[in-house]
Amino acid sequence: MRPPHVLLAVLVAAVWGVNFTVIEVGLGHFPPLLFSALRFLAAALPAVFLVGRPKVAWKWIVGVGLVLGVAKFGLLFVGMDHGMPAGLSSLVLQIQAVFTALFAFVALGERPTRLRLAGMGVALAGIAVAAVDEGTTGPLGAFVLVVVAAACWGVSNVLTRKAAPPDSLNFMVWVSTVPVLPLLGLSLLTEGPSQDLAALRGLDWQGAGTVLYVAWVTTVFGFGAWGWLLRRHPASTVAPFSLLVPVFGMSAAALFLDESVTPLRWCAAALLVGGVALTSLAPGRRGGPEARTGSAGGAPADVPARTAADAPAPDGVTVPAVPPRT
Repeated sequence: MRPPHVLLAVLVAAVWGVNFTVIEVGLGHFPPLLFSALRFLAAALPAVFLVGRPKVAWKWIVGVGLVLGVAKFGLLFVGMDHGMPAGLSSLVLQIQAVFTALFAFVALGERPTRLRLAGMGVALAGIAVAAVDEGTTGPLGAFVLVVVAAACWGVSNVLTRKAAPPDSLNFMVWVSTVPVLPLLGLSLLTEGPSQDLAALRGLDWQGAGTVLYVAWVTTVFGFGAWGWLLRRHPASTVAPFSLLVPVFGMSAAALFLDESVTPLRWCAAALLVGGVALTSLAPGRRGGPEARTGSAGGAPADVPARTAADAPAPDGVTVPAVPPRT
């Protein structure tokens, strides 16, 4: 990668890492489900009128929109609202790579190698250490919600793998249209119309800024830049930069939110990042159905098949790898 491309990859990781601190600030202005709905509304409009028609079947857009938008982000925002620290959230969510590999094995027949299995074990050990740390210093229930959110992210990654969208930004913008109404409905049912109206009436520049950041900077810019990099470089070259997300996430939370990082949390971070690196970047076996047909989604047979855990975009969906331009 040329230095400008390396800097762009680091910038995207920083944007996604700082996103957790911005979410924490936004939760001081909005109820969590309403905040999540506003995030997707702002990400979808006006971008949905600029990216063109959907390039995959609607069943995949709706499926990913419900699992990723409603379940994953709904649980994440609720978990953080109930006391899960922003820095720890950015770290724990990376366990999605393990869930993705597990679900890919069940749904797609992608058998993990021994190295990948070892990475999954190391990452799970990191989750256990983080759970012990959070259980002694914070609400364990909120921690569990974020772990379940990571599992939902793994499901959405596998669905995205099956959908094989040719344009990641187009796909993400259309996916963002799906969760808006379900999240608004859930917010009205659980958070109440009076709380929602009070938050909207009290909207100030800081609250609006958090919505615009998580929608336009994190989603539109982040996914656009990540997809641009994947179109020019192999996924195995771009994917390692995703491991910087919890580094920026924990650093931003410590700097702006005064979140302390205990020795146990440092230990959990080392185990999780190391385990996710092995799980995401270890070569996968080529014995599954995708390997025999070329790749999932009908790609040409000369395009190497990739596993569902490759090149995850840390704030949302797995971005499909595209052969680098020559």
